[in-house]
Amino acid sequence: MASRRLLLVSALVAACLPAVATTAAGAPDATVVVNAKAGLTTVPDTALGVNHAIWDSQLGTDEVADLLGDAGVRMMRYPGGSYGDIYHWKDHTAPGGYVAPNTDFDTFMGGVRRAQAQPIIIANYGTGTPQEAADWVRYANLTKGYGVKYWEIGNELYGNGHYGSKWEADDHPDKSPAGYARETVAYAKAMKAVDPTIKIGAVLTTPANWPDAIVAAGDAASWNQTVLSIAGPHVDFVIVHWYPSGSTTADTLASADQVSDMTYLLRQQITRYAGQDADRIGIAMTELNTTYGRNTQPGALFAAEAYTSLLENGVFTVDWWNTHNGPGKASTVAGQPDYDDFGLLSSGTCLSDGVCEPPLNTPFAPYHALKMLNLFTRPGDQLIRAGSGDPSIRAHAARRPNGDLAVLLLNTDPDNSRTVAIDYAGYAPSSGAPTVHTFANGATGISTSTDGSATSRTLPPFSLTTLVLRPSDPAQLPAAPGQPAAGAVTDRTATITWPSVPGVVKYEVHRQLGTTSEQWGETSGTSFTVGNLNPGNRYTVNVLARDAAGAVSWASPPLTLTTVSPAQSTCTVRLTNVNDWSSGFVGAVDITNTGTQTLADWTLTFSWPTGRQQVASGWNATWIQTGSTVTVTGSSRIDPNATVGAGFVGNYTGPNIPPTAFTLNGTLCHTG
Repeated sequence: MASRRLLLVSALVAACLPAVATTAAGAPDATVVVNAKAGLTTVPDTALGVNHAIWDSQLGTDEVADLLGDAGVRMMRYPGGSYGDIYHWKDHTAPGGYVAPNTDFDTFMGGVRRAQAQPIIIANYGTGTPQEAADWVRYANLTKGYGVKYWEIGNELYGNGHYGSKWEADDHPDKSPAGYARETVAYAKAMKAVDPTIKIGAVLTTPANWPDAIVAAGDAASWNQTVLSIAGPHVDFVIVHWYPSGSTTADTLASADQVSDMTYLLRQQITRYAGQDADRIGIAMTELNTTYGRNTQPGALFAAEAYTSLLENGVFTVDWWNTHNGPGKASTVAGQPDYDDFGLLSSGTCLSDGVCEPPLNTPFAPYHALKMLNLFTRPGDQLIRAGSGDPSIRAHAARRPNGDLAVLLLNTDPDNSRTVAIDYAGYAPSSGAPTVHTFANGATGISTSTDGSATSRTLPPFSLTTLVLRPSDPAQLPAAPGQPAAGAVTDRTATITWPSVPGVVKYEVHRQLGTTSEQWGETSGTSFTVGNLNPGNRYTVNVLARDAAGAVSWASPPLTLTTVSPAQSTCTVRLTNVNDWSSGFVGAVDITNTGTQTLADWTLTFSWPTGRQQVASGWNATWIQTGSTVTVTGSSRIDPNATVGAGFVGNYTGPNIPPTAFTLNGTLCHTG
């Protein structure tokens, strides 16, 4: 929901500093571990995306299409954020908003095709109709043969005033999540009647971002629960937007550490509420930007970290807001001029104080980050686990179908170089010099060289570096197992199954532990039961195949499972979110004695799933939190079959994932 500014004149030329790439010397400052056994998702052909807007006179021009294509952009969103809910495609109008010349749908599609990308279209929900959207599908795919696959039903409709804030146009009398969900079903049916192959997306709220988890007056549940319960069986993906706040580089990069919990919670909501076959529903991040250093190196570092983290966690497209946007204010960030412009490319316009941006279409730093991501990983690559012991160094890795391995390294220290040693598990790089791509602070492009080694590198301050390595032994490997599934998950055990692979003599089951893997066992079959698990814990697992010659495959796609509470116990605990305001909530805990003995005194303990959740105060018991562990001590007796209640105020930053394991006087309880 970025600011929508009009564009475009000429201005100043940006400063230029050369990119630097040097080999390491001396003791390393940190060690990066790359673990090819810990497989993540496969990169889709929709991964790198951007937003376009009909108020941008550069939309669809050859120059912009070529710039985006050169950066590897393969998804373009149209007609532009909130304009999607006022735009009428047939006459190319947006009542109440500005429409630049030569920005109609066909012009947009010309730019998409020139860049070899594909579109994602916002169907007008706010002031449109299902019939208008169906007619657009007919024109796009039957009349013109564009093959537009992805269609969003509106944009940020939770901003229609139902929760108090209103920025999104919505003419429907029922502005509740239930009203949006029912109408989304009507849109999906009308549009798929024209072309059954299209994919329909519904708007959700991003966990821990307003109005996530808020239940408005008259509603039975939150926006996400309601929309998924009604529209889930009729849609193919969900749409979220994310503009994390922060006033420093460290703040904005720290927000990216919430991505795994954010996507985990979204996936839990989809699984719980969207009906049968919910696994088919994808997650699209169709707007993303930052609040600090938007045009300078902090923005580039955030873009690289956020895109990669989201893709690692299964998001199928990440779309930067915006291609052009216009300046907000001038400042100096990390020694470079920043214009607080949401755009990847300069608008070439000036502020009221006379400060002007660089010439029109000059790339800002986040553009080069996208270009670096295209050098780092491409459709069909498998992202794998990588990490660093130094908080100033961030690392990601991708395995390519041809056997190459790419390692993306971010040095977030603005002042100092960092020398890193790089260790590899499950992959042996050749002794030859890697190809090295570097984007340094203030540079106007990415430098490329072939030098150094695969195991050591000195990273310039505030830089992005990608190493592309060849394998030492390009032997033929067996095919990787397909997606594993979990069944019979209890508090202590889980059974994992996977599709068979021809020519394989055994399979290995590995649990991811950060950048390392713990082998749980091996089998010649296609299922494995693991025991001795901890209740209420999240586990991520990969399966690898080994052939008779000893060659080991790539890792399977990851499986994440969460153990549950015991089916039977002498106590039952129920935690209820009574009232939520997207940064805190009132919680109620009901404890039932299902045993035969009276509990004269009791102590309940549980642990928060993240380090960003905190009990602020409590009542009807004594509440103490140490680290992530909460201890609740009560003085009232609990007779057999009786229930006592206590409550608390909880604060959270990032996704609020509820605890799932509670212990009462040392006994693990069933959760109700």
